Amino acid sequence: MRMLLVEDEPEMASALRAVLSRHDIVVDRAADLGEAEAMAEACGYDVIVLDRQLPDGDGLSLIPKLRAGGSRVPVLVLTVRSEIADRVAGLDHGADDYLSKPFAFEELLARLRALLRRPANLQTEVVRSGRLAFDFANREARIDGEILDLTRRETLVLEALLRRLGRMVQRDALMEAVFGLDDEVQPNALDTQVSRLRRKLADADSGLILNGVRGIGYLLRETP
Repeated sequence: MRMLLVEDEPEMASALRAVLSRHDIVVDRAADLGEAEAMAEACGYDVIVLDRQLPDGDGLSLIPKLRAGGSRVPVLVLTVRSEIADRVAGLDHGADDYLSKPFAFEELLARLRALLRRPANLQTEVVRSGRLAFDFANREARIDGEILDLTRRETLVLEALLRRLGRMVQRDALMEAVFGLDDEVQPNALDTQVSRLRRKLADADSGLILNGVRGIGYLLRETP
């Protein structure tokens, strides 16, 4: 999952990124509305977490702009404002959910999972191919019921490939799925993650083969 976090407080943003990254969520941060709008237009995000009190205005003003541009990305609004009128205003502006500060990280994670289960963003919860079963809700891969031990980034690569199983996935799309804009990425970082995943799938006799086309992308398919 790739998330845009619109939050001007560096400490809050850093804490959220640290927690979310442990749950296989790639987090890009925007510090104000202008930056958020540009990033939302340039990148395909699965969800946006949006603070209301931003240096250049009310975060809610971003949502109508996104919707007017055709974006249906779910938006969860974070705010210190907890009055009913404030929550109603957020929902009326097009927000999909509303969470008041302070909040428990566990609740934020649960709300993000719920947003991604809604029909417009629905991904079959478990995909089976070869001997592998991948649970999108829990981001867990199993071979004949046994958990396949993958790192966070290997899991993100596998998830992105399974979303387009049997079709070529461009390198740029994989990079977006696995690495955040602020990550320091070495030139061969993606190839390293793919190579490790390929080896683990082969060692586990998963019934899947992961092929690459140099400079273009990667293809995951069932073994003939």
